Amino acid sequence: MNTGILGKKIGMTSIFESDGRLVPVTVIQAGPCVVTQIKNTETDGYKALQLGFEELADKKINKPDAGHFEKSGGKGFSTLREFRVDNTDNYELGQIVDLGIFSVGDKVVVSGVSKGRGFQGTIKRHGFSRGPETHGSRNHRKPGSIGQSAWPARVIKGKKMPGHMGTDRVTVKNLKVIDIKTEANVILIKGAIPGSKTGVVELRKVE
Repeated sequence: MNTGILGKKIGMTSIFESDGRLVPVTVIQAGPCVVTQIKNTETDGYKALQLGFEELADKKINKPDAGHFEKSGGKGFSTLREFRVDNTDNYELGQIVDLGIFSVGDKVVVSGVSKGRGFQGTIKRHGFSRGPETHGSRNHRKPGSIGQSAWPARVIKGKKMPGHMGTDRVTVKNLKVIDIKTEANVILIKGAIPGSKTGVVELRKVE
């Protein structure tokens, strides 16, 4: 069976569980998704479903994509992702995939793109310590020495330095499903997930 779906992060809140505990949850609008392509071992070398999420206006779809979407009903989507499956016989193009594949209490794996932080220094990016603040020190937030002199006379690969921070693919495992509101296509996941509000995430059920 398919164990994954696409969703959009709405935000965070907290709810009370049946035993009275206050639990922080992330609200995700998950699906409905449409099967836009079915991949098989004979033609593609593996079995997977390509799901489309969030309908796109016809004027925003180019001709190659329009031809691709025509096979699954003609509706275009802004986001496409693949989900591996063991058997594709029970699926057909244009089929709807919704939150029915999840149940309350399930463990899920959530993948998304982390928030972009731009160009950052070593203190914010890697947690470096500050330099002296007083007594004439001119080293407050500088990274310090980064390499050797005569040998090997270069900077070793992987050195922690200032640079671009964020917008990385991040996966968080074993998050618990707290509640599912099928009629609203909303699922509540315990804890935080990567990405900003309105960011697209992938939810995969842990078997």
